[in-house]
Amino acid sequence: MAVKEAEVNRLDFTLDPKSGVPYYKQIILQVELAIADGRLEKGEQLPTVRGLAVELRINPNTVGKAYNEMEIRGIVTTQQGTGTFISGKKIELDDLERERILEQIIRPVVIKAGSYGFTVNDLVQALQNMSEKDKSSPETEERG
Repeated sequence: MAVKEAEVNRLDFTLDPKSGVPYYKQIILQVELAIADGRLEKGEQLPTVRGLAVELRINPNTVGKAYNEMEIRGIVTTQQGTGTFISGKKIELDDLERERILEQIIRPVVIKAGSYGFTVNDLVQALQNMSEKDKSSPETEERG
């Protein structure tokens, strides 16, 4: 029986070309964070190497490198012809590490917003407004 598209967990990968972090490491970190916070669980399937490469518009070798590294570290298992799946390895990130990652994500936004005259309070308000809109959108209700 074929797996329906809706049954395959879809992690929305994003890459930041300005971060200075190689793409394969960004992919690994996003998978680790998703495991640590429960968005990905043991047995869930990752996109194919080719599929993720097309989605991210990067070389398939880069995705393959990330998947190989995760397999070496025991984060995923690959079954030839079937796919790449999350292993049972427990991944935990302490609050300090999560804070460091979040700071790396938001620092460029704060700097850019500041150059346009926006304050941190303006950003906080905008984030709260976005969050409220996301909670009330019909698309969110369909997924929930």
